[in-house]
Amino acid sequence: MSAISGERPAGWSGTVALLLASSTGGVGQHVRSVARGLVAAGASVLVCGPAATQEQFDFVGVGARFEPVEIPASPTPADARAVLALRRLLAAAQVDVVHAHGLRAGLVAVLARPTAPLVVTWHNAVLAGGLRGGVSRLVERVVARGARVALGASSDLVDRAAALGAADARLAPVAAPTLPAPRRRRAAVRAEFGVRPEQPLIVSVGRLHPQKRYDVLIDAAARWRTRTPPPVVVIAGSGPAYLPLAARISAARAPVTLLGHRTDVADLLAGADLAVVTSDWEARQLFAQEALRVGVPLVATAVGGLPDLVGDAAALVPAGDVDAVDTAVRALLDDPAARAEVGRRGADRAATWPTEGDTVAALAALYTELAAGPTGPATPDPNAPRTGHR
Repeated sequence: MSAISGERPAGWSGTVALLLASSTGGVGQHVRSVARGLVAAGASVLVCGPAATQEQFDFVGVGARFEPVEIPASPTPADARAVLALRRLLAAAQVDVVHAHGLRAGLVAVLARPTAPLVVTWHNAVLAGGLRGGVSRLVERVVARGARVALGASSDLVDRAAALGAADARLAPVAAPTLPAPRRRRAAVRAEFGVRPEQPLIVSVGRLHPQKRYDVLIDAAARWRTRTPPPVVVIAGSGPAYLPLAARISAARAPVTLLGHRTDVADLLAGADLAVVTSDWEARQLFAQEALRVGVPLVATAVGGLPDLVGDAAALVPAGDVDAVDTAVRALLDDPAARAEVGRRGADRAATWPTEGDTVAALAALYTELAAGPTGPATPDPNAPRTGHR
C-alpha cells in the first residue's frame, strides 16, 4: 500500500491552496484541521470553496485566507464558473501546491489546469448507480489521471485511483479532530433525552444521507421497544434524508430521536452506552474515531476503511443487515463486561492512530517533495510501501 511519509519536516513555508466543494461534515472539518496545522507550521494557506463552508468551518479563524469558489455537491453548468474563478485565483495567488479535497473539488481543479502540482484527496467512494453513477465514474477517471498525486483516505480508495490510471496513488489516513472535553456531566446529557439511569443510550452521528443507512438503525431500534428497559437511540446530524427518516421512525414506532445538527458530540458520547455506525461505506469515519478515542463501545458495518481502522476493537456487522445490527447491539447491552472490554480495546486501538499533527506533517512533507520536484509524476519516498507506480 502506498503511503505518504509520516516524517515531520522542520517546517514548510510555501503557499498551498486547499479546495473543497459543499460540505457540512467530515471533509470540511478535515480541511479546517489541515489549514490550522499548516498555518501553525509556517505555511501560507488559501482555502477556496463555497461561501457556506467558510460560515460553518471558519477557515479564516485558524489563520487561512478564504476566497469563495461555489462548487455544489453535484455537477451543474455552474461548474464552468467555478473553474474560471479558481483559475483566476490561482493565477493571482502564485501558490506552490494545489490540494483539492473530494472528487467534486478535484474535477474543478483538474479543469482549471493549475501550473502548480495538483494533489487530490479521495474522501468518498462512488456508490450511485444509473446515469448519476456513470457521470461520477467518469469524473473519477478524469481526476485520477489529472492529479500529480492521488491520496486515498482508505486503502480501497487508493486501489480505485490506481486502477483508474493515477500516476501516483498513496494512502493518507484522515485523523479526526480532537474533541473538546465534555461540557456536561453524563447524568445531565442523559436527562436531556429522558434516559433513566438503568436505560441504555445509543448514539449515532453523521449526515442524514442514504449512504449512512439510518433506515437500518431505525428498523433495528423498533425491535428494541420490547426490551426492559428499552434503549433510547439518538441520531445527531442534518441532511436531505431527514423527512424520510422521520416518517420511518413514526411508522415503525421506533425509540429514535433525530437531533439535527449538534456541536456537542463530546457531550453525547459522555452520556452514551453504545455507538452505532450503519453506513454502506466509510473511509475513516470521524464519529467512529471519536467513539473509540473516548472508550465508547462501537457497533459498525464492515465496509470501506472501517475494518482497517477499528481492527478487533469494535463489533463489525455486514452492511444493510438489520438482523446483524440487532444481534450485535443486544449482545453488548446484555453483557456489561463484554461492553466494557470492547470500549477498552477501542481506546487502546485509537492510541495507535495518526494524530492531526501526524496528518499535517505528512502533508507538509508531500508538499515539500512536490514543490521541489520537476513537472510530471511525483517521486515518492522510496522507503514508503506502495501499490505501484502507474
